[in-house]
Amino acid sequence: MRRYEVDDPQWELIRDLFPKPKARGRHPADSRRMINACFWILHTGAQWRDLPREAYGPWSTAYDHFRKWRLAGIWDRVLERLEIRLDDHGRIDWDLWCMDGSMIRASRSAAGAGKRGDPESPETTLWVAREAGLGRSSTWSFVVAPSPSEPMLVPARIMNRRTSKRRSGR
Repeated sequence: MRRYEVDDPQWELIRDLFPKPKARGRHPADSRRMINACFWILHTGAQWRDLPREAYGPWSTAYDHFRKWRLAGIWDRVLERLEIRLDDHGRIDWDLWCMDGSMIRASRSAAGAGKRGDPESPETTLWVAREAGLGRSSTWSFVVAPSPSEPMLVPARIMNRRTSKRRSGR
């Protein structure tokens, strides 16, 4: 059994949430096998057509089950049941929220790279850095903090200053 497949204790937790096979009609696909197929897709990031037929059956059957269960709200009920179980065991901290922004590409202006001479871009960036709890040692704070020798450092100026130092050999 692969680590992303549902084992026996896990299956017993959620078995009753999935529809029972009907008495008539075509022989139904095993729900547990279809769940494992969905988890294989999620684990590998592959397309549905790349699902190994030997292990999980036809990709279209797995996709049809995934889609039917999504529309019926079964995945939501599975997550709700698991969430309740984790909460009962004290494994969920409801005060802690984490968000991953690694998949969000920010525009250049979000980093304070506005037009030269545009005083609002650095101030906005400094305000955002302060609100995010980034202190004086933060790169954000360094890039947009006022310098004693210049009124306001804009990231474009800092970059030019760095490249000019390399060229002059300092």
